[in-house]
Amino acid sequence: MTDEVFFIPGVDRAQVKSLFTPNVRFTEVVEDGISGGNVIPDDFDYSREDLQKVKQNIIKAGIVGRLVANDFSGALVSAQLLDINPNTGERLDYVEVSRQLEEKIRQKYSSEQTDVNIDYHIIGFAKMIGDITIGAKRVILFFFIALLITACLVIYYAQSVKFAIVPLGCSLVAVIWQLGLLPLFGFGIDPMSILVPFLVFAIGVSHGMQMLNAVRSGIWKRLGCESACRSSFRKLLVPGVIALLSDTVGFITILLIDVEIIQEMAVTASLGVAVIILTNLVLLPLLLSLLEIDPGYPDRLHRRATRLLPLWHRLSRVTQRRNAITVIIISVFLLAFGLWQGSDVKIGDQHRGIPELHEDSRYNRDSKEIARRFSIGVDVLSVIVETVPEGCINYEVMKTIDEFEWVMANTPGVQSVMALPSVAKIINAGWNEGNIKWRVLPRNQSVLTQSVSYVPTSSGLLNSDCSVMPVLVFTRDHKAETIRTIINQVKAFANENNSETIQFKLATGNVGVMAATNEEVEAEQFPILMYVYAVIITLCIITFRSIAGTLCIVIPLALVSLLSYALMSILEIGLKVNTLPVVALGAGIGVDYGIYIYHRLASFLDEGLTMSRAYEMTLATSGSAVFFTAITLTIGVMTWVFSPLKFQADMGILLMFMFFVNMLGASFLLPALATLIIKKK
Repeated sequence: MTDEVFFIPGVDRAQVKSLFTPNVRFTEVVEDGISGGNVIPDDFDYSREDLQKVKQNIIKAGIVGRLVANDFSGALVSAQLLDINPNTGERLDYVEVSRQLEEKIRQKYSSEQTDVNIDYHIIGFAKMIGDITIGAKRVILFFFIALLITACLVIYYAQSVKFAIVPLGCSLVAVIWQLGLLPLFGFGIDPMSILVPFLVFAIGVSHGMQMLNAVRSGIWKRLGCESACRSSFRKLLVPGVIALLSDTVGFITILLIDVEIIQEMAVTASLGVAVIILTNLVLLPLLLSLLEIDPGYPDRLHRRATRLLPLWHRLSRVTQRRNAITVIIISVFLLAFGLWQGSDVKIGDQHRGIPELHEDSRYNRDSKEIARRFSIGVDVLSVIVETVPEGCINYEVMKTIDEFEWVMANTPGVQSVMALPSVAKIINAGWNEGNIKWRVLPRNQSVLTQSVSYVPTSSGLLNSDCSVMPVLVFTRDHKAETIRTIINQVKAFANENNSETIQFKLATGNVGVMAATNEEVEAEQFPILMYVYAVIITLCIITFRSIAGTLCIVIPLALVSLLSYALMSILEIGLKVNTLPVVALGAGIGVDYGIYIYHRLASFLDEGLTMSRAYEMTLATSGSAVFFTAITLTIGVMTWVFSPLKFQADMGILLMFMFFVNMLGASFLLPALATLIIKKK
């Protein structure tokens, strides 16, 4: 297997390490001085005596827990990757490396092929990218399943295939335009943002159904198709543009989060929502105006409307004062529950393994097994220690790093720590007959120089002039609580010991990246939501010129945002780069429902109808489209729960909740608030 890994294109062959590579050696103190050699000698013949000798060499080499399992039940083949494929001269294709690892190791040396009962566990960045890419291909399948479900339900709602195809087609055109615009702005689609096109499609369907519903109302009144489209365009242009502008500006505010992947997601979503203004508010009525009306179509609309009138009449009772107060009291209890549970939402990952894949995925099971058997773990935080040149032969500098190493090794969540001082101690003992009493940092500079001179820069523990000495902290996992505890300990030590001579700086490694991302998300989560709601409030006040009307739209939206935090806390979904944009995007999607319902309600009230009658008419027009859209999109994203990518499953759960509960808020809490705070003119 060492040979198989060695010859994979893109592997840095000089950095391959295993029991069988010559760069893994042992040293020992003997009567004549210091002796050493390869862990597996050249004359090794697999006899029991040779195996025992290799075991002793492994112990002498100090690779137990690093290349060999703590209980000798496994061994690692470690390889570093190049940035460029030497065979092609192009950037290394990590997906291809992952495929070759599967073919050349897991499949070729499986127990079925060799009749040897050995398990193989493969981890690393390339393998992670390969597994995520395989899962991302399934995302496209779920997209088409959701599209098919949505198409079937839209056809059922429209009662006409040709009337259903137009809003679906316009929504797909918006997605295609979005994907075409991205390269012009220098962006692309990665596994994290591959779900954004579906969000654009969902928003397009939402606005398309409102336009289709308004056209159907005109046809029901026996208007011609062109006249019905003209009337619908005039009615819905203002609320539609305001809703989409709220979405677009709200998504743009996510750019304030200084995390590149979130910023790319924000640009992707903003472009998609912006083009919906053209495709679903302009192109859609133009295309509908060209259709010919089936002679029996108005009668079908009339029959369905007649069947639904009793339902709308019962639902409109929410505007009765007693019922409205009941709804508001229930909402207050939900508000209290949201504040209670939402305050417990964690920043970052809540489970072991890489968060993009489920806990029971092959990669995460491999990671868990390697972490169980070895001391190095699969999650590493590299604290960068900057000091003066030749700092590694300065006793005070090395002593401070040694103290830091001891503090981190005794921090909860840390599995092991590697740093130059601990290696120098071992070498110093080796120069003194291997006596463990000499496993200390020598104060004499010449002796200290002797102890560190044999540590190569390729070890990653020092640079060429000893001005930078990373400390590798291997963690038991990368849960949010674990990372927070370790980072706080590093910061506390740095605050006490940083000086002109030595600086402890955070941090590299995958845990370092996660820690920096978590801090950015935690700092920006509330400002981002405030910016989104500030934009929504401003646009609503400008459009409706009513503070009471704005409150009717915004209060249900804010309640759902708070309840979404509570849901994340209950389901142990952390707030991170995957979920924070969804919370903000959900607010943008939910405002569409409120704006359309309030716009129709206000127009009927201006005609002199009572609140109850006005809301009944609102439900029969815009409300029916809101109900249908929310139910359709909820069913569509329900399939995402079965995705092999955990972040897609999490997004599916959050979107299901937001699509459906935003509809309930706009349909029940909004009219209840309107009943109590809007004064009849």
